[in-house]
Amino acid sequence: MNTNNIVNVTLENFQQVILVGSQDKLVMVDFWADWCEPCKQLMPVLEKIAAEYPNDLVLAKIDCEAEQQLAAQFGIRSLPTVALFKNGQAIDGFAGVEPEAAIRARLEPHLPKAEDESLTQAQALLAEENYADAYSAAKQAYDLNSERVDVRLVLAEAAARVGRIEQAKELIETISMADHDQSYHHVLSLIELAEQAADSPELRQLQQQVEAQPEQFELRLELAAKLFEVQRYEEALEHIFFVLSRELGFANAKEQALRVINSLPAGDPLAAAYRRKLYSMLY
Repeated sequence: MNTNNIVNVTLENFQQVILVGSQDKLVMVDFWADWCEPCKQLMPVLEKIAAEYPNDLVLAKIDCEAEQQLAAQFGIRSLPTVALFKNGQAIDGFAGVEPEAAIRARLEPHLPKAEDESLTQAQALLAEENYADAYSAAKQAYDLNSERVDVRLVLAEAAARVGRIEQAKELIETISMADHDQSYHHVLSLIELAEQAADSPELRQLQQQVEAQPEQFELRLELAAKLFEVQRYEEALEHIFFVLSRELGFANAKEQALRVINSLPAGDPLAAAYRRKLYSMLY
């Protein structure tokens, strides 16, 4: 168990640990005493929770027998008592023993969410115009918590940037009207621009030719190449695999399929699905 964030507090260090320390991290103060049986029941639960958040939570333990002046200063009337400190202020607390789930529920609003790191990474990568990696990070955040509007918006933007326009549209449609803020309109504009860029007259003409001559494999692969250029990857793969399903060894269709699959962001389910499909065709 990581105990670097579990500290015994005394009169000498309480200001540094609790008042100063809570400026950067959530500090959970446990007032206990050796004679207190409920304290012994609660402390392992608090230590277990603290060990899960080594960078975001400090467990500050105050032995009220040894530190009676501190206990009096905090106005402790019963043991165990737990207080949560943020920015030098007590923000929550309880006396007695609470179930682990109840304690976690108290802590949750004040601790980083599991998806926060991936979300922050995705936002930074979008700013750097590293769209493929931004998509992967945004997808990780979404897989951890798909309920958050900000997570859905970041994934929608990343999806639009890497040509996953349909996915971006599906995500943006899940945003309720109450959340139609500046970020929403920014992503919506990106999707509209991506759609326009991906639908040139030349492309439309090729599509019409393929519709008129569906078994013209060379024409279909040419269309797939054009779709790939404008990041319409799923449609490109559909046309390539149409050819492969009818003539596995036709021209460079296999190489073209791999080029598209390998260009997709890490973690993209489309890449996994078509890689499996190609493997099943080959073996």
